[in-house]
Amino acid sequence: MASSSSTNLVAHLSRSVSAASLRSYCAEFISTFLFVFTAVGSAISARMATPKGSAPDAASLVATAVAQAFGLFAAVLIAADVSGGHANPAVTFALALGGHVGAASAVFYWASQMLGATFACLVLHYISAGQAVPTTGIDVHMTGFGAAIIEGVLTFMLVYTVHVAGDLRAGGGGGGKRRGFAATALGALAVGLVTGACVLSAGSLTGASMNPARSFGPAVVSGDYKNQAVYWAGPMIGAAVAALAHQVLACPPDAAAGSSRHGNVETVVV
Repeated sequence: MASSSSTNLVAHLSRSVSAASLRSYCAEFISTFLFVFTAVGSAISARMATPKGSAPDAASLVATAVAQAFGLFAAVLIAADVSGGHANPAVTFALALGGHVGAASAVFYWASQMLGATFACLVLHYISAGQAVPTTGIDVHMTGFGAAIIEGVLTFMLVYTVHVAGDLRAGGGGGGKRRGFAATALGALAVGLVTGACVLSAGSLTGASMNPARSFGPAVVSGDYKNQAVYWAGPMIGAAVAALAHQVLACPPDAAAGSSRHGNVETVVV
């Protein structure tokens, strides 16, 4: 039994560094870079467009929400057929809990996403003449616990949408066949739209990160790690609940075990 478990573990680790898996990690790096670049870049642009001494207005919130919606739409679309287009450690965590991504591969996904987010913020900092990289922050009237709950609720909505939009069964597919470009684009658009809606609804309260990498990259470059726990605990818990809800509501036990579009990494339960 011990020998069998050891053999399985080695096989799982080998698959996590296969050529297909390495392509997935590169795709995650690029897609996360794209999303964080647009999200943080739009915040920098909104700040520069706001007169000095003036508080950010509704137009700035709308601008950043639209930028994040389009940015995530593109990020998911360009990586959907390679890595699943997660661009978010919380999404990867939820899919790992559901068995769509192996545990070892999930760690590499997270590393790729963190590196992509950090590199995006470094590029923004240096090409914008040293502009300070804005970090996600909590409104002064809120507590960390309340902010974590909001982030959890927002991430639940995002990750549940990701599950539904990326499920082959939702598109009537099966047998491991890929959906067409139009169906993939529609799913990516749904993910982008729900992100934009969440930013509009709670951007002034917590920054509506819903993505640990989105908060981690700016924190590393700026050196400001305040409230990082909020942007990890809230999204991870919300993502886990979303994965469970989707499993119960959309994937009954008697459903055929079809393949998923959540990544090319083999399904592994360790």
